Amino acid sequence: MRRVTLFVNGSPRNGKVVAVYGTLSDLLSVASNKLGIKATSVYNGKGGLIDDIALIRDDDVLFVCEGEPFIDPQTDGRPHEELTGSHTDWLTLNVGGRYFTTTRSTLVNKEPDSMLAHMFKDKDAWGNKQDHRGAFLIDRSPEYFEPILNYLRHGQLIVNDGINLLGVLEEARFFGVDSLIEHLEIAIKNSQPAEDHSPISRKEFVRFLLATPTKSELRCQGLNFSGADLSRLDLRYINFKMANLSRCNLAHANLCCANLERADLSGSVLDCANLQGVKMLCSNAEGASLKGCNFEDPSGLKANLEGANLKGVDMEGSQMTGINLRVATLKNAKLKNCNLRGATLAGTDLENCDLSGCDLQEANLRGSNVKGAIFEEMLTPLHMSQSVR
Repeated sequence: MRRVTLFVNGSPRNGKVVAVYGTLSDLLSVASNKLGIKATSVYNGKGGLIDDIALIRDDDVLFVCEGEPFIDPQTDGRPHEELTGSHTDWLTLNVGGRYFTTTRSTLVNKEPDSMLAHMFKDKDAWGNKQDHRGAFLIDRSPEYFEPILNYLRHGQLIVNDGINLLGVLEEARFFGVDSLIEHLEIAIKNSQPAEDHSPISRKEFVRFLLATPTKSELRCQGLNFSGADLSRLDLRYINFKMANLSRCNLAHANLCCANLERADLSGSVLDCANLQGVKMLCSNAEGASLKGCNFEDPSGLKANLEGANLKGVDMEGSQMTGINLRVATLKNAKLKNCNLRGATLAGTDLENCDLSGCDLQEANLRGSNVKGAIFEEMLTPLHMSQSVR
């Protein structure tokens, strides 16, 4: 049986005495376990590659490497600083198990205020730890570190496919490479898909309705339904606050107790829609068609259209008992044959409105603007007390 002394390539320290048996592969396996490396080849003290177990003699001193070229162990007699590169411009970094070789000037000059610059511009300033090969250990992700190192080399941000820009951004922040952070933030923003502002179609909304429990309160505030066909749908209690419903077809839809506050309903069609208890405060329904709508709730819940813009709307034949239209704008609106019993029209702009055939019994018109309004064929007399403060 032969025995040999094994050292890590380039180092005459911390050797291991092992027995030689079997094949060269067996020796490499023993070397890997003893030295804690992934041994791939063996050299003698003069740098000769040993490729046959028969070439090994008793008490030989061998150097095991992981695939790198042979390093003369005699260089260990030089000052330690020269071995590790502390006084040379070339450095090797072990970042998360992956080796990077670069120059000190690359790490220092581009970003002098970065963490990397502070780590390597002065000898032992940070007490950097080194592995058995003399490489400086950095416990970070190598795939995110590589784009940062390349940026320090040539000043351009180049990230290979499959590398997450957010990971590179976090590494840039960690190492304090400030000039790269802005480039990465712009790149991340440009890589995001463009925001989709296209209107929601009937098909998409129906699919959404079918997947939602009937007792849940749907929140659709601020959504874009412009031009959608939502006719004859059950839209009760849905929150459409500030939604874009312009030019929508809502004919025969059930909007009982729906919230349409500040919604855009301009040019929409709501003919024969059920609007019992609807909330339309400050909504914009200019030019909309609301013919034959039902705002009257038998339970006493009143529709609220206070402050709404209803210029030029057609509400002919609608049931609006007790409706609140205070300070709403109804200029040039068509309200023929509407039931407005007990309606609140105080401060409402009714200029040039057609109120022919309306029932205004007990309606409050105090402070309203009735200039040019038509009050023909009224079902009940209009008393002065209703229009005087």
